Amino acid sequence: MADHDLTQDELDALLAGQPDEKPSKARQRDADDDVVVDSPKPRPGGEVHTRDRKEQRPFDPGSQNRVVRERLHTLEVINERFARQFRMNLFNLLRRNADITVESVRYQRFSDFADAIPTPTNLNIIAMKPLRGTGLVVFPHAMVSMIVENLFGGDGRFITRNDSREFTGTEQRIIQRVLNLAIDAYQESWRSVYPLDINFIRSEMQPKFAAITSSPSEIVVNTTFHLEVGNLESNFKICMPYSMIEPLRDKLTNLRADAGGGNDKLWRQRISQELQSSSIDLVADFVDIPLRLPQVMSLKPGDVIPIELPKKVTATVNNLPVLECEFGSVNSHRALKVTKVLENQKFSSPFQSQESDHDKRF
Repeated sequence: MADHDLTQDELDALLAGQPDEKPSKARQRDADDDVVVDSPKPRPGGEVHTRDRKEQRPFDPGSQNRVVRERLHTLEVINERFARQFRMNLFNLLRRNADITVESVRYQRFSDFADAIPTPTNLNIIAMKPLRGTGLVVFPHAMVSMIVENLFGGDGRFITRNDSREFTGTEQRIIQRVLNLAIDAYQESWRSVYPLDINFIRSEMQPKFAAITSSPSEIVVNTTFHLEVGNLESNFKICMPYSMIEPLRDKLTNLRADAGGGNDKLWRQRISQELQSSSIDLVADFVDIPLRLPQVMSLKPGDVIPIELPKKVTATVNNLPVLECEFGSVNSHRALKVTKVLENQKFSSPFQSQESDHDKRF
């Protein structure tokens, strides 16, 4: 196309067509330049075919959702531990059996999480030191009414549904007691994975005053728990920004990270005792005599092989030199006298106690 300009039909074909579609074979000749060009493919009804263009929308980088691909397996274990511990704490408070199950763990934008929260709702902002940021413990109005009803001996017949009033002073004090129990249980469930110091900051009733993220589009981890006490049931949530727990991603995605804890010292001591009580073969070569095979085959009974007594003998364990010794005898038995413990990376520590005792014999 270096010699001729593109016609309007050619421009339309380039803008509207796709590479996998071949142009129509119908041709027309330009009257001025005698250039043969492809004409647009007609539709069955006689109309010229033009591809329907897709709707164009402006690109907003702030509206793009972050995709969390990994699954936080250890966080699910933490939630199960919290459910068991919080169940025991509620039994001590209500003196009634409470059943708590983990419903789901969702990764969503904070704006979607806030839109799904009914108002008024008890939103408790907590700090989880040394993690940066704050989290939320959400107690809906139905759960607060259920706990108050059971705490004062009710059976749920007089609970007000969809009550939009604010919490009374008595309800707020009970909420604080339940929140302290939940914080203690959640802190205990994290202890073996990553010890946290969880503290209550303040309480709100409107989600817009309890923003725990710097942007509404930031991803949060929303865990829903289902609580049943007798014939009454309700859900409550624990929400935290994904950026808060992202430094612990390796611990939370790997189940082995939860297998640590306070038993490491006990396991090390036991393994050390088992290793120290293990039996090994200590081999000491007295002397090496270089001989050829014909010389060995020519030996006869009574032949004498001259040797030179070595001054030092190296004792090995599985071909690893560990001791430098002198050769001798004790009580008519061949023996070795340890003169030096050989350094072999980190394997010399069990023999360090023998360095100063040169008179010990094996």
